[in-house]
Amino acid sequence: MASTFNLTFFPLALLLLFGCASAQLSTNYYSSTCPKLFSTVKPVVQSAISKENRMGASILRLFFHDCFVNGCDGSLLLDDTANFTGEKNANPNKNSVRGFDVIDNIKTAVETACPGVVSCADILAIAARDSVVILGGPSWNVKLGRRDATTASMSGANNNIPGPSSNLDVLTSKFSAQGLSTTDMVTLAGAHTIGQARCTTFRSHIYNDTNIDSSFASSTQSSCPATSGSGDDNLSPLDPKTLYTFDNNYYKNLINQEGLLHSDQELYNNGSTDSQVKTYSTNPSQFNSDFAAAMIKMGDISPLTGSQGQIRKNCRVVN
Repeated sequence: MASTFNLTFFPLALLLLFGCASAQLSTNYYSSTCPKLFSTVKPVVQSAISKENRMGASILRLFFHDCFVNGCDGSLLLDDTANFTGEKNANPNKNSVRGFDVIDNIKTAVETACPGVVSCADILAIAARDSVVILGGPSWNVKLGRRDATTASMSGANNNIPGPSSNLDVLTSKFSAQGLSTTDMVTLAGAHTIGQARCTTFRSHIYNDTNIDSSFASSTQSSCPATSGSGDDNLSPLDPKTLYTFDNNYYKNLINQEGLLHSDQELYNNGSTDSQVKTYSTNPSQFNSDFAAAMIKMGDISPLTGSQGQIRKNCRVVN
C-alpha cells in the first residue's frame, strides 16, 4: 500500500511543483477562451497605422521597452498615480514612447469579444507582430499566456534600456542582461528600419562623430540645430529611404555610414558585428527569418504566468 502511494503521489507532487513554477507560453493559449483574438486585434492596429504610418514603429517600440524592464509584463502601460510611479516618465520613455491609446482601443475591442481573459501584456505582443506584418515585414506565431504586472520600475527603465549614445560594449551588455545574444541584438536593431527619432537623441552623432557620411550628416543637421534646447523634438527618420517599410535597408544605411543614432552606427564600425550587418544588407530573407525568431525570444523574457500578476481590465491601471 505504501509503495503504491509513493509511486502515484510523488510524480503528481513534482508535476504540481515544477509545472506551476515553469509554466510555458504557447501559441494556442487563447484558442478556446478567445478564439477571435487575432482577428479582433489586427483591424485596430491596421486602422491606427492607416491614420498615422509612424504608429507601427511606436507600437513595436512599446513592446521592446516593456520587455526590457522586469520582462514582458505590460508594466510600461501603467499610468502614474498619486501613490504609484510607473515607467512612462523614465528617461528612455518620457516624451518619447507613444501608442498607448492604440493599446487602449485594442483592449476595449478584446474585452468586448472575451471579457477578462486576455492580458495587456499579450495584447502588446500581438500588436507588435501585427505592426511589423502590416508594414511589410515577417510574421511569426506569437506565444501567449502572459499575465499583467501589478507594479512597475522606473529605475529598471532608466537602467535596462540601452540609450542612443551607447557604444557596442554597453549595447551587448544590456541585451545580455536580458538573455539576448549579440546576434539577437544586431537582429532586433533592425526594427530601426521603421520609425523616427528626436533631434536630442542623435544631435551629438551628426555634429561630433567622425564615422558618419558627411552629406548625410549635413542633410540631417538641417532639421536638428546644433544648440541644445533648440529643435530637440524635431523628428528625423531612422531609415529615410524606406521610412514606412519594414525591410533590410537599415543595414545598407549602416554600411554607408548613414546610421542616425550613435548606437546604430556602432553595429558597423570596424567591430565584431560588422559581418552580421553585411549579411543582412544583402540577404533580406535571412534578416526576416532571424528577426521573427529574435522577437519570439524577446517575448519569452520573464513572463508572469499561472497565478502571478493579473488580467487588467484597463491596461493603464491595476485592477
